[in-house]
Amino acid sequence: MNPSLTPAQTAAALPYPALADEIEALLRDPGVVVPARTVQALAGGGSLFVMPAADARVAITKLITFIPDNAARGLPAIQGDIVVFDAVTGQRTALLDGPTVTARRTAAVSLLAARRLAPRTDGPLLIVGAGVQGRSHLEAFGEGLGVREVWVASRSAASADALVQHARHLGLRARRVTDADAALADCPLVVSCTSAQGIALRARPRGDAFVAAVGAFTPRMVEWAPEVCRWLAAEGRLVVDTRDADHEAGDLLQAGIDVPALPSLADLVRGPATHRHSGPVFFKSCGWAGWDLAAARLALRP
Repeated sequence: MNPSLTPAQTAAALPYPALADEIEALLRDPGVVVPARTVQALAGGGSLFVMPAADARVAITKLITFIPDNAARGLPAIQGDIVVFDAVTGQRTALLDGPTVTARRTAAVSLLAARRLAPRTDGPLLIVGAGVQGRSHLEAFGEGLGVREVWVASRSAASADALVQHARHLGLRARRVTDADAALADCPLVVSCTSAQGIALRARPRGDAFVAAVGAFTPRMVEWAPEVCRWLAAEGRLVVDTRDADHEAGDLLQAGIDVPALPSLADLVRGPATHRHSGPVFFKSCGWAGWDLAAARLALRP
C-alpha cells in the first residue's frame, strides 16, 4: 500500500504537540542518519532541495522547491513532496505533502525549543511575517504552549489581518501591529518568519524573551540586525537547531558570531537537565531532513 496523503490528511496526521515529542525522540535515536542536503540553484532564482534521512525502519527523501517571489505569481513559495520508504524492504510506503510537513515540523521544532528554553510561555506571542510559517507557529504555540494572545506584524496588512482572523477563529485574542520593533517590548515570545530578504527587526527583545528565528536559512538571508544578534550573544543565550546551522544561519553568520561554538537542540535533549538561564534566548532554526523523518515516523504510526 502506497498512500498519497493530501495536505489536509498530512496535517491531520501531524498534531503539533505529538510532532514535537517525536522530534525529541528522534534526537535521542542513535540509528538516525541524515546526510548533508543538496541545494541546486534554479534558473529563475529559486532552489531545489534534495534531503534524505533514515533510521532502522523508515527512509525518506524530501524533494521541494523554494521560490521566494512566488507570492507575486499567486503560488506557494515551497512546493514538493516527501517520499517515504520501508528501510528494510525498500518499498515506498507513503507520499506526504511537502509544504504541509515543512510548515508543521518547523513549528514543532520551535515548540520543542520553547518548551525547553523559554523563560516564560504566557505570551503575548509576536509573530513577524504572516505567511505559512506564521500560521503554523500560531497554531503550534497555541496548542503546545497554551498561548492565548497573539500580535501579528507583516509588510502586508491584508496578510496580517487574515492571520489575526485565523487566531480569533481558534479562540485566541489577536491584533495586528504596525511596528514590530516597538512590539518586542511587550512580547516575551517572538517568532520571526519573514521571507528574510532584508532586516526586519532592529530592536532588542525583552530580557525574558524567547525568540524563534525561522526565516533566514541560508548565509545570505537575514531577519535580525547584526548588532541585535551580537547583543543577544553577549547578554543572552544562542541555540541552533542542528549543526547544519554552522554554515546556514544567515542572521548569526552575518553578525560575525562563531556559530559552531553554539549548542544545538540535540545537545539540550541529550544532555543532563539544566535550569533555564536568565536573559533572552535566541533559537535559530535552519531546517534539517531529520525533522521530516520525524514527521514520517509519526504519520505512519498505527
